[in-house]
Amino acid sequence: MGGSLLFKMNIQVMPEHKLSSVAPMKQCNVEKKEVELILVKDQNGVQYTNSSIIPTNGCRVGPPGSSSEDNRETWGKKIDFLLSVIGFAVDLANVWRFPYLCYKNGGGAFLIPYILFLFIAGMPLFYMELALGQYNREGAATVWKICPVFKGVGYTVILIALYVGFYYNVIIAWSLHYLFSSMTTELPWLKCGNSWNSVNCTEFNGSLPDNSTSYAKNKNTPAAEYYERGVLNLHESSGIEDLGWPRWQLVLCLVVVVFILYFSLWKGVKSSGKYDFLFVFCITLDGSMDGIKAYLSIDFKRLKTLEVWTDAATQIFYSLGAGFGVLIAFSSYNKFDNNCYRDALLTSTVNCVTSFFSGFAIFSVLGYMAKKHGVKVENVATEGAGLVFIIYPEAISTLPGSTFWAIVFFIMLLTLGIDSAMGGMEAVITGLSDDFKILKRNRKLFTFATAFGTFLFALLCVTNGGMYVLTLLDRHAAGTSILFGVLIEAIGVSWFYGVDRFSEDIERMMGFKPGLYWRLCWKYVSPAFLLFVVIASLTSSDLSYDNYVFPEWANQIGWGVALSSMLMVPSYAMYKFCSLSGTFRERIAYCITPEHEHHMVAEGKVRQFKLRHWLAI
Repeated sequence: MGGSLLFKMNIQVMPEHKLSSVAPMKQCNVEKKEVELILVKDQNGVQYTNSSIIPTNGCRVGPPGSSSEDNRETWGKKIDFLLSVIGFAVDLANVWRFPYLCYKNGGGAFLIPYILFLFIAGMPLFYMELALGQYNREGAATVWKICPVFKGVGYTVILIALYVGFYYNVIIAWSLHYLFSSMTTELPWLKCGNSWNSVNCTEFNGSLPDNSTSYAKNKNTPAAEYYERGVLNLHESSGIEDLGWPRWQLVLCLVVVVFILYFSLWKGVKSSGKYDFLFVFCITLDGSMDGIKAYLSIDFKRLKTLEVWTDAATQIFYSLGAGFGVLIAFSSYNKFDNNCYRDALLTSTVNCVTSFFSGFAIFSVLGYMAKKHGVKVENVATEGAGLVFIIYPEAISTLPGSTFWAIVFFIMLLTLGIDSAMGGMEAVITGLSDDFKILKRNRKLFTFATAFGTFLFALLCVTNGGMYVLTLLDRHAAGTSILFGVLIEAIGVSWFYGVDRFSEDIERMMGFKPGLYWRLCWKYVSPAFLLFVVIASLTSSDLSYDNYVFPEWANQIGWGVALSSMLMVPSYAMYKFCSLSGTFRERIAYCITPEHEHHMVAEGKVRQFKLRHWLAI
C-alpha cells in the first residue's frame, strides 16, 4: 500500500473538545506552533511524528484517562489526512492483483461479491479503525489501553511489518534495477543475443507458432529471460535449498533503497498522478478495446464457485487495508471532533473505484499484446511480478519513445514501493518506541539498526535462488497471520470493549451515534467475515513457483514464520495475566477492563462480568 507525506503543518491544539462528562476539558490557551510532521504509512504500519508540542499547563486533548502531558499533534488540513489514507490504500495490488482477479472470476460479475463484502465488512472495519484511532489518539499497539489483554495484536502487526520489510525492499530494488537499465537507447529486454539469454530465446514478432501455449507463461521471450536470467539469475539455482551468493547488482540497488528509507528522502511523491498519465496513454493502444472487453465480460456462472467469493473477500480486505495499523495511526492525528464517518465512506469508496479503473490500463496493454502476437487475451493475462516485470516491460519496449515510457513506468513502481516500505520501517520503529522510551530517546540509532537488519535479511532474497525465499515470505509473512490479527482486533473491540461503549465514544466525538447497521456489522458480520477469510487462507494450495514445488521443510519454515507473529497474541495475554496481582477473577477483570477504569475493578464494578455487556448492541 503506497503513499507517504512529508510536509510542514501548522499545529493548533484546540482548547475544547467533546469529551466524556467524567473527564471534562479545561479551557486553556495554547501558543500556535509550526512543526515539521513526517507521516508515513504502510500496509502493516503505524505512523511516526518527529515533532513535539509543549502545551501550556492545564490543557488536555483526548479521551477519558488520557494524561495532560499526552497532547497530540493534529493534521494542518483535512485534505492531508484524506490523501494519506487514500494513498495508503492504493498500492501495487491495484496494479497487479485486482484487475486479474476481476477478469478470471467472471469479469463484471465479480463486482457483485466484491461490492457486497465492501458494504458488510470492508467499510465497517475501515470505519471502526478510523474511529478507534481518532478517539484514543494512539498507535496500533498502545491503543489497546481499552482492553490491555489484546495488546499482543499490536506486537503482531509490528513483527509482520518487520517480516514484510525483509522481502518488500527487494521488489523495490528490482524496480530500481529496471529503471537504471531503461536509461539506454534500446531497452535490454527487447531482443535476444545478450549475455544472459539462453539458446532457446525466441523473438516473437508476429503470431505465436503454438496458440495452445500461454504467452504469459513462456519463459523464452527476451523479456522473460531478462527478468529471470538477467536480473534474478534464477537459472543458476535448483531450488530454495540452492540459494548461491547474492547478486552484486541487486545488492547495490538494495543499498540505495535502504539508504532512501533511512534518511526519509522520498518527499511525498504522489504516484496517482503518474498513473493517470499512463492510463490515458494505455487506452489509445491498438487492441486496447479487446482487452477492456475481456476485462468487463460478464460470466454469472462463475458466481457458483467458492473460489470467486473467497477471492472477493480476501481482496476487499487487503485492498482497504483495515487491520494493518495504519488507519489507526493516521486517524490518531485527527482533531477529536473530526467526522471520521464521512472520511470512512469517502476514502474506502475512492480506493475501490481506483482498483476497478486500474483494470482499464492493465487490460488495455494486455489487449495490445494479444493483438500483436495474434492470441487471445487469456493467453497474455497474468498477475503479480510477471505482469509488471515481464508483460508490461515487453509492451513498453515495442512503443515509440519506449525509453521514456519505461522510465515513467518504473518510477511509478518505485514510488508506490518506497512509500509502502517507508511506512513498514516506521511501523517497527514507532510501535516499539511507543512502549520502550529508551528506543525513542535513541531513535536514530534504532532506525539504523532496523534498516540495517532488514538489509541483512533481504540479502537472502537477492541470491540466485532468492526468488524462492521471497515467494515463501510473501505467502506466509503477512498472509494468515495478519488475517488472524485483524480477527482478534475485531473481537477485542466489538465484544470485549463493547459495541455499545465504542458507539458512545463515537457519539462523544461527532455528536451522533452509529446506526444499527454499523453496530450489527461490527459485532456479528465483520468477525464472521474475517473468520471466513482466515479459514479460506488455511485451505490454500501447496507453495510453488511456476513448475517448482517447494519441499515440505520449506512449507514448515513458512508456517513457523506465520506462527511467530500470531503467537504474540496469546503470549502477551499470558504475560499480562501473570504480571498482575490479585485473585484469578481480579486478574481477568484487569486484563479486559480499560486502563482508566481499573479503579472500578477494586470496587467490584466490572461490566464484562455481566450478561448485559455481551448482549448489548
